[in-house]
Amino acid sequence: MERRHVHIHVTGIVQGVGMRPFVYRAAHEHRIAGWVLNAGDGVHIEAHGDRDDVDAFVRALRSDAPAASRIERVHVSDIAAPDGDDVPTDFRIVASDDATARTTLVSPDIATCEDCLRELFDPTDRRYHYPFINCTNCGPRFTIIRSLPYDRPATSMDRFPMCPACAAEYTDPGDRRFHAQPDACFACGPHITWRERTESDGPSEPVVGATRAESDAIIARCAGLIADGGIVAIKGLGGFHLACDAENETAVSELRRRKRRSNKPLAIMVRRQDLGPLLPHDAAPSDEEMDVLAGSVRPIVLLRYPPQTVSPRLALSLTCGLPDIGVMLPYTPLQHLLLAACAQRGITALVMTSGNLSEEPIEVDDRVAWEHLVATGIADALLGNDRPILARYDDSVVRIVGGTTLPVRRARGYAPRPLPIPRTDAADIPCVLACGPEQKATVALTREDANGPYCIVSQHIGDIENAETLDVWHEVRTGLEELFDLRPDVLACDPHPTYLSSVWARREAETRSIPLIEVQHHHAHIASVIAEAICAGSLGTDEPVIGFAFDGTGAGPDGTIWGGEVLIATLTDVTRAAHLRTWRLPGGAASIRDARRCAHGLLHELGLLDHPGAVPLSAGMDERERAITETMLTRAINCPTTSSTGRLFDAVAALLGIAGTATYEGEPACRLEAAAWAQAPRNHEPGIDPQMRFDLTPDANGALIIDSEPVVRALLDGRAAQVDAGVLAWRFHDAVASMMVDAASAVREQTGIAAVALSGGVFLNRLLLEAAIERLSRAGFSILVPTGVPVNDGCIAYGQAVVARARLAASAGARA
Repeated sequence: MERRHVHIHVTGIVQGVGMRPFVYRAAHEHRIAGWVLNAGDGVHIEAHGDRDDVDAFVRALRSDAPAASRIERVHVSDIAAPDGDDVPTDFRIVASDDATARTTLVSPDIATCEDCLRELFDPTDRRYHYPFINCTNCGPRFTIIRSLPYDRPATSMDRFPMCPACAAEYTDPGDRRFHAQPDACFACGPHITWRERTESDGPSEPVVGATRAESDAIIARCAGLIADGGIVAIKGLGGFHLACDAENETAVSELRRRKRRSNKPLAIMVRRQDLGPLLPHDAAPSDEEMDVLAGSVRPIVLLRYPPQTVSPRLALSLTCGLPDIGVMLPYTPLQHLLLAACAQRGITALVMTSGNLSEEPIEVDDRVAWEHLVATGIADALLGNDRPILARYDDSVVRIVGGTTLPVRRARGYAPRPLPIPRTDAADIPCVLACGPEQKATVALTREDANGPYCIVSQHIGDIENAETLDVWHEVRTGLEELFDLRPDVLACDPHPTYLSSVWARREAETRSIPLIEVQHHHAHIASVIAEAICAGSLGTDEPVIGFAFDGTGAGPDGTIWGGEVLIATLTDVTRAAHLRTWRLPGGAASIRDARRCAHGLLHELGLLDHPGAVPLSAGMDERERAITETMLTRAINCPTTSSTGRLFDAVAALLGIAGTATYEGEPACRLEAAAWAQAPRNHEPGIDPQMRFDLTPDANGALIIDSEPVVRALLDGRAAQVDAGVLAWRFHDAVASMMVDAASAVREQTGIAAVALSGGVFLNRLLLEAAIERLSRAGFSILVPTGVPVNDGCIAYGQAVVARARLAASAGARA
């Protein structure tokens, strides 16, 4: 039999997924001699064997790789046959090599697998009740890694030398923990710790769960405190949670008070076996939702939870009347143990919300978490551990629409999994750092290598409105640059003059004398959808789309606040084809917090302040407020002009008496959707009120103005006639969906474009999104929505990156 000798280079997500143990076993199965090692640019293999065996081995690398891996490329090159004493007779795993460029990709953290879960609750297993049980198929990855290649010394597990039993498993090719880097047990690994807030002046010393009995006692005490209505700060994979009994209305209300989160919904964590009895029938997850809930990522899944739904057990204030409830299943061993201990006390669901004050970064350090969460009185105790978190990660949030998983917050379990970006003919395109937006911030880095171009988009960072969050933004940015050995030579940012990330980008570009590409906010929104569609093969590389960019705020190039935009866009170019009729926001940002001001400004623009249906709005503002607001509008003092769809939804919520003020951005619009859900026909058939419409009129430049005067007048007529606010809310949603069809049809008639891209935070409104997709599809449009990045501002960094890169490629092509 002819022999073959090859070097194999495997790239993609191949570290932290059990790749080397898999290669080792596959090599023995196919009678291959040689070696495998981790390197900064992937996994390298040298294989020697009969030609048929080597060929079968290579096929297995592609087809049978670990489930958590993602193979981008298996490059095989023939090498000279070794001679003499250099001929290998066995296959081995050799020490990692970090001399290569750091281009490999690391697996995100993986939820506890079924094998580890069985051992966790098996009294005969030596890891029975060990809160950090893991194997090659599950456990922490990106949150514990310090550098590449992914080996224990390069992680926060480096401080925990393996005991003989764990070391034996680690080196046993037949063991599930063969080369599992976080492998540990009670004898050698991390331990949980416990501290309670007391009345004494000084902090108590933490209790350490160094043995099974001590660890069990801590978990029992934690469950007991929660059962008594307490709040506990609990360390997870990427940061702390604040937890309490989700069935205890008093505890949930107290958590809201302490965290300063009055109305925003809270997510719950529940065991799979308890989910059915906990949720009423009309909130039960679909098969698609259950698959995501129980998968290896374990994100928060937003389940339909109609406002009229009443669970016999869950606290009413969890959702604050909104039409979704966020649910996740446990994904760490500690969470499984804690939920089991709580179940013994009759508690089947825990609130699991981020461990921070609202609008501040999630806490990751035990000492700082004690100072910020417990010593300040937010939590009653802290359940920590001695394994450092090296990367800060919130829980991911997704929703399922039409059987498709759409990210709402891309973080733990998804990031920093790379996203494809369109190929170009240009060579040597430099690395682009996209600095992202101000809200729902992420950063993105592009890379060009043998696998083709791709984009590394960071985890959700938060709203960069203060120094603390900006520090986290820098922490994430530098962490990705260092881990993947990327030095950006081009910066991309939002043109907004005061966004902190954009201010930094302009200063950095000037300091380093490197190009800066500013990408208009709504172009970035639509470009993120275009890039995904091109990579998926559903859109041509230079094919334009009709882009609906509907959100709350974005700096327009004309100096106004955009947000109700219909764009004709490619990756490189954008034209404003239509937009909502503009109006003034009295007080600017104050109108975001007070939807009554927003509504007053809208009615002022439309000449409808004296309409009888506007009386309740005026009555809801005291005389001084009304006078000041009207003076600001009349004299155009601190009244920026906007075309924002998000602000239009807020204004309508105030006009209908559904919500006047906001405790978080967009709350009035969310409450408007909740009111509409109770009245919405299931098939989204158009409404019966012909007056509830938007008019389209061309402006002086040929763009269409989407005039809201008819729909607002009809809403006020209904308000004056005492039509139910929920009915009017549904008719408004119906009118917006119909308006989108009218606007898209008008643009198609002029341009022939039939592809429609939807992006912007307004499309987090499930009711509007479903109605728009259905109506546009029925009208013959192909619909594009993002699935790799969120529809909200979490997509902006990705959009900036693909626009900047496309413009660089176009510029290079023009020079050639």
